[in-house]
Amino acid sequence: MSRIVYVNGEYLPEEEAKVSIFDRGFLFADAVYEVTSVLGGKLIDFDGHAARLQRSLGELDMANPIEIEDLRQVHRELVTRNDIDEGMIYLQISRGADNDRDFVFPDAETVPSSIVLFTQSKPLTQAPAAKTGLKVISIEDIRWGRRDIKTVQLLYPSMGKMMAKKAGADDAWMVEDGEVTEGTSNNAYIVKDGRIITRHLGREILHGITRAAVLRFAREAQMQVEERAFTIEEAQQADEAFITSASAFVMPVVEIDGKTLGDGAPGPVAQRLREIYIEESRNTAS
Repeated sequence: MSRIVYVNGEYLPEEEAKVSIFDRGFLFADAVYEVTSVLGGKLIDFDGHAARLQRSLGELDMANPIEIEDLRQVHRELVTRNDIDEGMIYLQISRGADNDRDFVFPDAETVPSSIVLFTQSKPLTQAPAAKTGLKVISIEDIRWGRRDIKTVQLLYPSMGKMMAKKAGADDAWMVEDGEVTEGTSNNAYIVKDGRIITRHLGREILHGITRAAVLRFAREAQMQVEERAFTIEEAQQADEAFITSASAFVMPVVEIDGKTLGDGAPGPVAQRLREIYIEESRNTAS
């Protein structure tokens, strides 16, 4: 059965889905996105993703073409129509499609924003990498300065993943002014002497929804959390490391730039946080 997607108010088979060649998401990467995970056919932290979506739209002065409660219903409808038990829902809103290409923003009163959603069915709780851990390399962070806005400008992160693949690794951590910002599609953490260390919020990194939940759970579990920048050298001397994202949840990191952490196996803090996150997400998914 063909996957059903949502495009500008319509549910369509993916083969019939179309957007204009003049859509600014296609021409200028003038679009924002969110990815909401699904567990047991229910949405994880939809409200958090919706709030960040609103913030991203506001920072770019872009209109939201759909009310949040209607958006929630679209998510649920796509889960039902595509019979998703575990997976993700990708949402993208662009500034719309004018009748030609122009750097100047179109008038929002006459050119409505475009919205697209589709599902991806994939195992999340039983991801093989959770048992083996990830290997990461470091690369220079040369992205634009507003990484706190979740835009579709993902060319360099995509290149970073390809750099990692070419180096025989799984992902890359980006470094700016000698300090780790984040992974190509995730937030980065190290653990030293029982303390969880992750970069503080700012324009340099995406304000991860999973990050916020994991840090809250860590503090509730009486774990020490320190929000500050760290270097690759410090990370290589850490007891363990991990990443968080909507699709990976909490994923251990066992090697950084060829340096093995600990005994080369996923560490206890990352493993415990993954267990807590999955349990709490199952309990609160809606």
